[in-house]
Amino acid sequence: MKNSILFFGLFFGQFLLAQTFTDTTEVMIDSVSIDTVSVVEFKNEIYNAKAITRFLQKLDSVESIKQNKVRIVHIGDSHIQADLFSGKMRSLLQEQFGNAGLGFTFPYNLASTNGSHYIKYSSSISFSNYRNVKPDEGKPVGLSGIALYTDKNDFAIELNVRDKSYAFNSIKIVAPIKDNFNLAKTTKNIVIESSKPKVIYHKIKSGEALSIIANKYNCTVLEIKKANNLRSNTIQAGKTLRIPTDEKEPVKITKSEFIPVTIFEDNYSYNYASEESLDKIYITSNDKTTDFSLNGIILENNNSGIVYSAIGVNGAKASDYLKYPLFFEQLQAIEADLVVISLGTNESFDKRETAVFYTELEEMLLSIKKQNPEVEILLTTPPPSLFQRKYPNTFVASYTKAIIEFAEKNNYAVWDMYRNMGGLYSVNSNAKKGLMSRDKVHYSKQGYELQGELFFKALMETYTNFKSVE
Repeated sequence: MKNSILFFGLFFGQFLLAQTFTDTTEVMIDSVSIDTVSVVEFKNEIYNAKAITRFLQKLDSVESIKQNKVRIVHIGDSHIQADLFSGKMRSLLQEQFGNAGLGFTFPYNLASTNGSHYIKYSSSISFSNYRNVKPDEGKPVGLSGIALYTDKNDFAIELNVRDKSYAFNSIKIVAPIKDNFNLAKTTKNIVIESSKPKVIYHKIKSGEALSIIANKYNCTVLEIKKANNLRSNTIQAGKTLRIPTDEKEPVKITKSEFIPVTIFEDNYSYNYASEESLDKIYITSNDKTTDFSLNGIILENNNSGIVYSAIGVNGAKASDYLKYPLFFEQLQAIEADLVVISLGTNESFDKRETAVFYTELEEMLLSIKKQNPEVEILLTTPPPSLFQRKYPNTFVASYTKAIIEFAEKNNYAVWDMYRNMGGLYSVNSNAKKGLMSRDKVHYSKQGYELQGELFFKALMETYTNFKSVE
């Protein structure tokens, strides 16, 4: 009875004292000392693993014959936008099954926000941006959850691969408007010959007068005075005069010009495939249109193995993705075999009732399945966090129970990150181990990588069990 009263007091106090927060900040990587004690694992497994049977079969095929690709897309909020949790999963899966490409990428820096480190983007202009967490005002928000757009028709975006293991042979440009962009592998320098007025300077010697200098250069005193803003004929030895002249001198102007490649279109993207491996490409404007919108880029190589895409938006909830149908339409461009959904943190900070969260999540999954009927879905529960860095987030505890029950009922797989990271009262102990960010909501780099390691371990155990009874 005493424990029940204590729990009720803590739960009620959380409602009174916790303010509404929105996860709009980027994941900050804290530098903290690491405790050697590891997080105590709850039963680390994939619940209802039968829901991802086709994915497991394809994984087995890739491992056996090494000729196919398995495509995974991980969708979420700021926990995913930073690509630390998902990045760890990518590296571990590709280490075991092969690296078939980075998958989805987006120029987050051009949208004034944070993203992964694998690709460097630069642009000749500044773009406007709009995130799905804002009200729907007709902006072209699609696959990235962030619209990047402009009405300028003379620009170039340079894509440079920082991590050369993600050099690519194929690229998809995901955009809502046809004939929006061109692609170029290289540039060439064009030399334009022209001429410009010849500039002559004269250093005044002792005893010289303006008339002497004018006679020397075949011009007038008045012209020299005008060219140098002189009000009198007085000049000083050692000073320099600009001498007006009608003479011209040749000049060469070097201009860079992009060499476009042939691209093909499908319903959702522009495609280009290269026999050679590329680590740089230019995305340029097409002068046929004046409105340009970029929703994402998908990079793959010619190898068999895993393509692990990550799509996250700081502050996002399931309801935010639902506001923009283009997201679900363009999701088809990834050709995913498995969709992983990691949401719930921002809903909890909005104090959404579990039933509301349940309904919105279900609607999002149905929207994914409507556009991608063959894809299989794996849900992760949200991780533990604190309100105001003090009060346990009981909402995510309720969401976790609901997600597991929902998945069993509707045939989705689930990985319970909430309990694997320690559950309701784990945040402060996780922080001491260097696993949390200072806000006690986000995790440190070490914390996100631990999530990736635990998720990978659970998925691989499921895969091993699948092969043993196949």
